[in-house]
Amino acid sequence: MALSCRYPLSIYSLLLVLILFASCNGQVKTNLPAGSSREPRAITAGQAKIIKTHVAAENTSAAWNVHCGLQDKAGNLWFGTTGEGVYRYDGKSFAQFTTKDGLSSNTVWSILEDKAGNIWLGTGDGICRYDPLAAPGGSEVFTRIPITVTDGSNFDPHDPLKNDPFTENPVWSMLQDERGYIWFGTREGAYRYDGRSFTYLLHADGVINNSGVHLKSIQAILEDKSGNIWFGSGLGEGEGVCRFDGKSITSFKPDGAAWVKPLLEDKAGNIWFGSNIHTVSRFDGKIFTSFAEKEILDRVYSMTEDKAGHLWFASENGLWRFDGRAFTRFTTKDGLSSNSVFCIVEDRAGNIWAGTRKTGLCRYDGKTFTNFSD
Repeated sequence: MALSCRYPLSIYSLLLVLILFASCNGQVKTNLPAGSSREPRAITAGQAKIIKTHVAAENTSAAWNVHCGLQDKAGNLWFGTTGEGVYRYDGKSFAQFTTKDGLSSNTVWSILEDKAGNIWLGTGDGICRYDPLAAPGGSEVFTRIPITVTDGSNFDPHDPLKNDPFTENPVWSMLQDERGYIWFGTREGAYRYDGRSFTYLLHADGVINNSGVHLKSIQAILEDKSGNIWFGSGLGEGEGVCRFDGKSITSFKPDGAAWVKPLLEDKAGNIWFGSNIHTVSRFDGKIFTSFAEKEILDRVYSMTEDKAGHLWFASENGLWRFDGRAFTRFTTKDGLSSNSVFCIVEDRAGNIWAGTRKTGLCRYDGKTFTNFSD
């Protein structure tokens, strides 16, 4: 009561403003990301978004899809698109890289992190490699790696341009095997890279090809626990799936399928295939088992197995989860940005990221979908 007699009303107003200001500052700090003490969240409108810089061809099947992705050793998420280059998400904001930054094409079909931490990008026009240590604190560096071999396998006398290492050769799939070799599945064939030179698989010494396959239009590559390399063939070649055991190549056509893109080995050692005949198949080493879920239409583009052992399938008809007994389907009704899903990535926290048509990107936390596309 004595204070009310000694201090004028203006002092009360000043004290009230200071209290309110301190209270607001406290609220802002509670929204900062873990590990941050002063910097605000690097997002807009409450959520980071992929920013599209090109005009999507809405009436085409290529319609700027988020086609592939991975989480690197540093925790960054990478997403390759068919038209917008590649995006990197650090948990706060997205950085976009295109031909202006050194990519050979804005169409990115495949993405790989090697054992040294380099990011390899299989594009619509060859290979690019990103070295995160190449220019610390400086500009982003992408190096184009031309696919050239010395045995003449990249030379076609009827197509002189084919002998040019910079002639377009889409790289649809990539894999680094346990020995450190990097495999590339391209329109023109399967190549193995030892860090210095490329080998065209069908021309490698000692390779037995009794099946007579061409191994072109390679849509997917997998190394199983026994060291076999599996190749999924594109629709143009129609060779099904091929297995290379280090010496011989054997061809299979699960359920008669000619087009086999996604390949996955589950924790039990089964190999899973997606095909063009509205089904997925499992190979246990002896027999193929078909899972002809009637609503999985058209194509299965990608597969992954999550930490809980559930299998996820990206298809033209939504995102599917298989618990070993039954399928659960997620669509736009559940929050997907599109029912055409091309890419699945599980992050370290167990979230499922789904890349969709029209550069759509969503994250599923087990309960709800969050949209990261504008």
